[in-house]
Amino acid sequence: MDTNSFLSDYTIVDIETTGLSPLRDEIIELSALKVRQNRIVDKFSSLVKPSGIINSFISSLTGITNDMVKEAPDLKNTLLSFRQFLADDCIVGHNVNFDYRFLQHNIEKHLGESLRNGKQDTVKLARKFCPNLPSYKLSNLAKHFNIDIEGHHRALKDCEITYDVYYKIQEQQERPQQLSFVVS
Repeated sequence: MDTNSFLSDYTIVDIETTGLSPLRDEIIELSALKVRQNRIVDKFSSLVKPSGIINSFISSLTGITNDMVKEAPDLKNTLLSFRQFLADDCIVGHNVNFDYRFLQHNIEKHLGESLRNGKQDTVKLARKFCPNLPSYKLSNLAKHFNIDIEGHHRALKDCEITYDVYYKIQEQQERPQQLSFVVS
């Protein structure tokens, strides 16, 4: 997706995982916000029961414990519901390639289909439209735009923060430039 245009209809997606590799690690939470005409109209959120255990580092980072996921649906059933929710929407995410690779790998593995949705990355947009920031981590962008991050590192909260960041970047670009006139 082009970083010169903003969408008004899209789905924001965020996942929490047991690690960084789609081949070795597992999705433990999947959330999404459906946006129409720049407004959130629906949400999807599910914990996912992994086949292995969640290590203490991931539990302390995300707040997701093994006890929390023991009764959660498995990934295949979660992905079936998620695919229906997502439909053909463009996926917007923060560092979206990370989430996209996990989803693509697991949708192929569990559902036997390809993920062909377009994607747009708030990191790339922020680098382009807010070029002087020292860091483009989601928490830093939230701070820059005065967005509350309490609950950060849970998928649904990160979707909400990403929505706010996307909206703020878009709003910043649509504001008319201040013109200054010099009277001689």
